[in-house]
Amino acid sequence: MEKAFNLTGRTALVTGASRGIGRAIALGLARAGADVLVHAASRRAAADEVAASIRASGVRAGVCIADLAAADAPARIFQEATALLGRIDILVLNASVQFRRTWDHFDRAEFDQMLAVNFRASIELMLLAIPAMRTGHWGRILTLGSVQQTKPSPFMPVYAATKLAQLSIVRSYAKQLAPHGITINNLAPGIIETDRNVEALADTDYRARMLAMVPAGRLGQPEDCAAA
Repeated sequence: MEKAFNLTGRTALVTGASRGIGRAIALGLARAGADVLVHAASRRAAADEVAASIRASGVRAGVCIADLAAADAPARIFQEATALLGRIDILVLNASVQFRRTWDHFDRAEFDQMLAVNFRASIELMLLAIPAMRTGHWGRILTLGSVQQTKPSPFMPVYAATKLAQLSIVRSYAKQLAPHGITINNLAPGIIETDRNVEALADTDYRARMLAMVPAGRLGQPEDCAAA
């Protein structure tokens, strides 16, 4: 077991790693021995704090600030990651954006942002990382999906659709790349207590309804996702 989970000498890029699930995963990879590049859209101070915690584990860490909605962001992030780490063995695509809207509210800018960050950027980062993984006959790609890919919220239809689209890509690429030593998986959390959900979960009635839907009787923590 120790050998199977030992990532000493491996390198990882984690998007959206300044908080929540991404932060927990980045720290978990570091504790297992991997060097990590911490990506964030804008939270420089928070990303620096995560990088400092990673270095405290005795491994290398760096920070890249880039809005994944920008057309050149995936290429720039990957370039910074390889400049720091030399290669990317593990790619964790955690970053996403969501907007809570009713059916009759459609905003083209919001739609384009969700499509770019949640779906297009995932594909482009995979395409950048896969060639070196194939050459080395080893690679691990993880996308962070959502329970909404199978149980879409009535108020986040576009977000749910982007997560389902991402899952489709994962299933397709996984079959193509498995013979080359590359695995691609999708982790689809339910309700996780992160700062994204603080406002909603502050409503005691809503919190009680959500808890009633969870067989374990508790809300998930970011560290639960990191362990998986």
